Amino acid sequence: MTDYSLSELCIAAAADAWRDDGEVLATGITLLPRLAAGLAKLTINPALMLTNGENMFAAAPVPVGPRKADDFIAEGWAPYDRTFYNLWSGKRHAMVSPVQIDRFGQTNINLIGDVNAPKRAFLGARGFPGNSISHPNSLFVYAHSTKTFVADEVDYVCSVGYNPARWPDGKKPAGLDLRVIITDLCILDFNGPNNAIRLKSVHPGISVDQIVENTGFSLVIDGEPPTTPAPTEEQLTIIREKLDPHDMRATAFKGNPPGDRR
Repeated sequence: MTDYSLSELCIAAAADAWRDDGEVLATGITLLPRLAAGLAKLTINPALMLTNGENMFAAAPVPVGPRKADDFIAEGWAPYDRTFYNLWSGKRHAMVSPVQIDRFGQTNINLIGDVNAPKRAFLGARGFPGNSISHPNSLFVYAHSTKTFVADEVDYVCSVGYNPARWPDGKKPAGLDLRVIITDLCILDFNGPNNAIRLKSVHPGISVDQIVENTGFSLVIDGEPPTTPAPTEEQLTIIREKLDPHDMRATAFKGNPPGDRR
């Protein structure tokens, strides 16, 4: 088997989230989801739309880190009205990295602790409330633990999940569509009963017991979960040569290989 890092395993796994989306705006928030969106466009879904992270649509993924002028080719202008048209019409699939997730898929990027006396403050809710009811969303977690996958409801609900108690009039928002959660231990999805979070696959070198121990709520586990597929030679070449030639991904998980992180 070709040698690969945990970062490369997760990039390849995350790219698959956009496989069947067609022509939508792929937004990967933080380094690895961004690389995953680029990998998806270059391999399994060439119709994906990407931006340069500022105000232009990119004809091809823009490499991260230092780059030459010809590393970015614009294919269109991406002002707020075009971006929000895609967002509000459901033509966007974002992959975000919250600080807390609960059993409903509700997420938190605002604060930890009591809202009146938080232990730590972060970004604020930002666009999470509207995004969560307007288009598909997936999640990326760099450190799978009970601090992130909390036992109770998240400390501050920033995005809508599968919790009817928080739906207006008890009705599911039309655009609510949570897809997958990529973590440093496994892949999860929302395909359990009533959209419960389910263990989809386990990364090499990780046990189901490790995942259960580091999750604050019960997961749906159907039999023996498969092992997360290794990245292909083609995927590794694209990641290393086109998307991240300066190896910025090396520090995403402190460089530890699968199965050697705890």
